[in-house]
Amino acid sequence: MQSRITGGDTELLFKARVLSKYDVCYYRCLETGFIQTENPYWLEEAYSSAITKLDVGLVLRNQNMAVITEGLLYFNFDHTKKFLDYAGGYGLFTRMMRDKGYDFYNTDIYCHNIFAEYQDLSQLPANTNFELVTAFEVLEHLPEPMAALKDIFDKYDNVLFSTEIVPKDLQPLENWWYFIYETGQHVSFYTEDSLTFIAKKFNRQLYSNGINVHLFSKKVLSTNPFSSKRHKGNFFMKKIRAKFERYERRNNLNKIPQKPSLMPLDMEEAKKRLL
Repeated sequence: MQSRITGGDTELLFKARVLSKYDVCYYRCLETGFIQTENPYWLEEAYSSAITKLDVGLVLRNQNMAVITEGLLYFNFDHTKKFLDYAGGYGLFTRMMRDKGYDFYNTDIYCHNIFAEYQDLSQLPANTNFELVTAFEVLEHLPEPMAALKDIFDKYDNVLFSTEIVPKDLQPLENWWYFIYETGQHVSFYTEDSLTFIAKKFNRQLYSNGINVHLFSKKVLSTNPFSSKRHKGNFFMKKIRAKFERYERRNNLNKIPQKPSLMPLDMEEAKKRLL
C-alpha cells in the first residue's frame, strides 16, 4: 500500500478490530512515519452520528482551544478580520470566539450548526476572505489527507489545527488511545515528519507544540507561538489547567484587552431573521 502523504512505500504495522466487527490493517509510511488504515470502507457506518458518543472531551477541548486561538490571533494576526472554523460541528467554538469578540463563522457539511446558525459560511459571499481558519480534530478523519488539504490550502493561507502526534515511545503502539477503534472515524495519524512534509508540499511554515496543536501559515513568525518548550504527557489530560495557566502567563494572554462581545449583535440578527 502506498502512503497517502508521500505516495511512497508503507509497511504493515498491526491489525485491529474496528467498530467491534472489522479486522483492519494499519500501515506506516516508511519516509515520514505517518500511519493510515487500509481503505476505510466502514466510514458510512462510522458516521451514522457525526459527533460520537465517546467524544466526551468536546466542551473542554473547545475551551482550551479558545484560549490558544485568542492568543495566537491577537499577537500574530489581524484580530479584526474574519475567521472560519472548518468542520466546526455544532458551532460551539464559533459561538465561544464570537462571545470573545472575534468575527468567527462556522462550516460543517456533516453536522448541524446549532450554536452559530446565523454565523455560518453559507451566509457569506463566496469570495469572503478569512485571516485564519481553524480545523480542530479534523486531520485524523481524512481518508485522503493530501487531496483534502490541497482544497483547504487553495482557499486559505493560514490554518490552525489540532491532531495528536503519534507517540515515539509507546509500546505496543496499537494501545495508543487516539486510534479509537470503537468509533472507526480516525483513519490518519500524523508524525512531526509527516506534518513537515505537508508544510513543504504546500509552501507553508509549520509551527507546532510537538504534541497536538499546529499551525500551517504563509506568514513567517519571529518565534514559535506555541513555545519551544515541549510539554510532557497528553496536552488535554493530566494537569491540564496548570499547563494552560503556564501557557497564559508565558504568552502574556493576561495582556490581551477584552474585546466587545459580538453576542448582542448576533442576538439582534437572530431576532430579524425570526420576524
